[in-house]
Amino acid sequence: MRNIVLTGFMGSGKSTVGRLLADRLGMRLFDTDAEVERMAGMSIPEIFERYGEERFRELEHRVVHAASELRGCVIVTGGGVVLNPENVALLRRSGVIFYLHAEPEEICRRLSGDTGRPLLRGGRLEERVRELMRQRAERYADHDFMVDTTRMSPEQVAERVAELYLQAENLLRWGTEGQREEEGDRDGADRDT
Repeated sequence: MRNIVLTGFMGSGKSTVGRLLADRLGMRLFDTDAEVERMAGMSIPEIFERYGEERFRELEHRVVHAASELRGCVIVTGGGVVLNPENVALLRRSGVIFYLHAEPEEICRRLSGDTGRPLLRGGRLEERVRELMRQRAERYADHDFMVDTTRMSPEQVAERVAELYLQAENLLRWGTEGQREEEGDRDGADRDT
């Protein structure tokens, strides 16, 4: 069973939807940001303050590498995990990548009052959100499925992701079984001649 990998901008609903999905599907939850904090022994804002974004991204990559070895998990990623194409390749190796999108105005509404986001410091919130989303748009486009969370409840998003994931798993299973049957048919045909 492949992993469900949730990507998207901060405030798109990844953490909440990830918890709902893990509960609904009986899968283990793996949060890359929480694992980075556990590994570093400090919060993400502290990592940024003490060591900078580059060190955070190094730790994040190590965590993503470990996450890519897991199977049957819901993996919740940080908003910038897609900035490193190797992260996306690692996650895709064992998972189905879902991009949770929300419009900038909705992101701002969800994040208003949240002071724990280092990349949103300095400047007006809406300007920072729009700029970061613009910078990351091409990277977020590298996904298997996109779900727009702007006008959906977390429960609705989790339901949609689960539905798409189960369809993808069934197609993969069907394709693999069909391939084995075809190979069996070829093997049998070879023996008859």
